[in-house]
Amino acid sequence: MLVTTFYLVSCTQTTFVEMPDLFTDHMVLQQNDTVNIWGASDPNVELTIQGSWGPSVVCKADANGKWLAQLPTAPAGGPYELTIASGKIVKTFNDVLLGEVWICSGQSNMEMPVLGNWAKLNNARQEAATANYPNIRLFTVQKNIAFSPIDTIATTGWIPCDTNTVKDFSATAYFFGRHLHQELKVPIGLIHTSWGGTVAEAWTSKNSLLKLDDFAEQARQISQLAASRDSLEKKFEADTKQMYLEQAQADPGIQGADTIFDNVAVDDKDWMAIDFPKLWEETQLGNFDGSAWFRKTIKLPADMANSELTLCYAAVDDYDEAWFNGVKVGENKVWGQNRSYKIPAGVVKEGENVIAIRIYDYVGGGGFMGEAKDYYLLSATGKTMPLAKGWVAKKGFDFKDIKTHPVSLSDPNQPTVLFNAMIYPLLPYTISGAIWYQGESNAGRAYQYRQLFKTMITDWREQWNQGDFPFLFVQLANFQPRNTEPMEDSWAELREAQTMALELPNTGMAVTIDIGDALDIHPGNKQDVGKRLALNALAKTYQMNVPFMGPLYKNYEVKGPTMVLSFDYVHEGLSIANGKELRGFTIAGADSVFHWAKAEIVDNKVTVSCKKVNEPKAVRYAWSINPECNLTNSAGLPASPFRTDNWKGITE
Repeated sequence: MLVTTFYLVSCTQTTFVEMPDLFTDHMVLQQNDTVNIWGASDPNVELTIQGSWGPSVVCKADANGKWLAQLPTAPAGGPYELTIASGKIVKTFNDVLLGEVWICSGQSNMEMPVLGNWAKLNNARQEAATANYPNIRLFTVQKNIAFSPIDTIATTGWIPCDTNTVKDFSATAYFFGRHLHQELKVPIGLIHTSWGGTVAEAWTSKNSLLKLDDFAEQARQISQLAASRDSLEKKFEADTKQMYLEQAQADPGIQGADTIFDNVAVDDKDWMAIDFPKLWEETQLGNFDGSAWFRKTIKLPADMANSELTLCYAAVDDYDEAWFNGVKVGENKVWGQNRSYKIPAGVVKEGENVIAIRIYDYVGGGGFMGEAKDYYLLSATGKTMPLAKGWVAKKGFDFKDIKTHPVSLSDPNQPTVLFNAMIYPLLPYTISGAIWYQGESNAGRAYQYRQLFKTMITDWREQWNQGDFPFLFVQLANFQPRNTEPMEDSWAELREAQTMALELPNTGMAVTIDIGDALDIHPGNKQDVGKRLALNALAKTYQMNVPFMGPLYKNYEVKGPTMVLSFDYVHEGLSIANGKELRGFTIAGADSVFHWAKAEIVDNKVTVSCKKVNEPKAVRYAWSINPECNLTNSAGLPASPFRTDNWKGITE
């Protein structure tokens, strides 16, 4: 939507001024800066841009009618008026504030609203009921994709924050802005542009992706897609059929048009043993996107036989099909829902019965979520049989072996499409900085994310042409059941890749390894997420003397059987949260086998040792999707997960 003002000069000529969707009543402009004001008009028209806080500036439209003015702003304050005048045309924006403007982007944990249908924010109703902050202004970019950069966005415009408008707004962004507002005592403008389940390459420009070998070919092709919509839709249908055929051919559990691993008679004695819940990246199945099969033989007592049962288990990542004694009993393609499938009485027998489940994972981790208690059979009389233990598993197909990849015109996970539609239209609105909460969808490619994430940050800075503006991001929170033994983990590697982005200037990271939720990938505590982002901004952007970061691993030295670790950001000293002993440390020797270790704080360093490791080579801390860990600094901020080694990981 463009804000357009028309003035009739004659029956055949109209003079007009168009303004981008970012310019509406209630907007916030960056204080104490020279802000970009731009739009369209008749060619070669002079325009006067006036803020009621100070002097005006004059600019001239080019031969295509495009114009851009740079207007000096005053210190924080308002409300003001902003006017754009050309001849007799005057466009006025009212209730304009001068303050701090931040971009807020990412995937679902940034999208998660304060009080929405799917959100489970802690104290959500109370937070919404007390959100009367008229000097915090909210702007939401509606979801859209584009195969080349576009200028327009769908939005309802800028709105003051109150108990109603905050409900559908990003909780992380709101709490970030609220903390800044309370500390800085200035207006805050929050531009929210996010899309759940999306990957970082979708938020990166074509020119930047062309520099990356993993994305260059897709980036070259993407801008050509919209030009041949009809043929592409037909090709998408054909490619989808071909992809499913290739998947079936690559899956040992499928023969022709039939599934075979669901059959009772299948010999599964050589399959890998596994207990639920667990992501298969945490097992010997390995790190891959594709399919996997799971089987369990159970013995039913007479009082559960020949009657209808319900197969119950927790949510899977991403979707599943289930069989009982070779009969398909259900499937679910909705991520995050607990499963409940009715088993007909006619297929239930006394004695041995076989349950088979096929999981299909297309991005990130794959497998079973929830808790062990979520896995059971339920009889009509209410009797239950636990099912979490005693399964076997076998790999199906691997997406890397599939040659055909359908391109959908509506898929938000294609390279560049979200940058084109949800970032590019915001350029070159003058901002203070950006906050970012994303990474879950790239976790299966964590090693690749090391370069991709840095590329995206640099790309945004180049596109905005505002130098190395502050870029603050959230490190992935803890999630899923805890592992009982040290093991490799893709989420740990993704957190490491995020930490590496701190090598770029003017970046900051909010560590959330202590405030996640084992059962929900969307943790309810967004208050602390927003606050920790705000602490980074207060310290780094606004030069306030506040602790903003927990301990960050610096280096180590070996003293006999002990490794001694040093940290930055200890504040007034290292500390232990929730207990008297440090937890979450593992140690390994030359064999690269990690063991749980004893760790102690000595002179603001951490000593790590284990009786099983006489000559230590490496230490890891919180190296798991949901680690038990409790190292903090005196300000109570948690230490970031880390490893001292650079041994090859599971996503490399």
